[in-house]
Amino acid sequence: QVQLVESGGGVVQAGGSLRLSCAASGSILSLNAMNWYRQAPGKQRELVATSTRDGSTNYADSVKGRFTISSDIPKNTVYLQMNSLKPEDTGVYYCNVEGYALVGLSGRFVSSWGQGTQVTVST
Repeated sequence: QVQLVESGGGVVQAGGSLRLSCAASGSILSLNAMNWYRQAPGKQRELVATSTRDGSTNYADSVKGRFTISSDIPKNTVYLQMNSLKPEDTGVYYCNVEGYALVGLSGRFVSSWGQGTQVTVST
C-alpha cells in the first residue's frame, strides 16, 4: 500500500535545529494530508503539524513560530523544519499520511505511519 521512510532525527542542544524528512512510496493514488506527530516518554502521541493537499498548514500551539511543515508533492515527501528546539520537544516523531492507494484493483482510503525517529533536545 503506502510505505513511509523517515530520517533526520538526532540529538541537539536547546536552541538548535533539526530537519525531519518522510518519503512515501507504494501504490499511491493521492495524498490528502501529510502529518507529523510526536510522542514524549510517558505521554500520549500528539499532532504536531499538518500539511493538506490544498496547501494549508496547521500547527500545535506549542510549536507555532518554531516549526515549519512543507511538502514536495511530486516526490510524496514531507519535511518538518524544527528551530529553536526546547527540551520539551524531545520524543519520537512519527510521519503519517492519509490518502488513497491502490489496494488490489480498487482505490482505498489509507492512513499509514512511519517507524518513528528519535529527537532528543539536551539542556
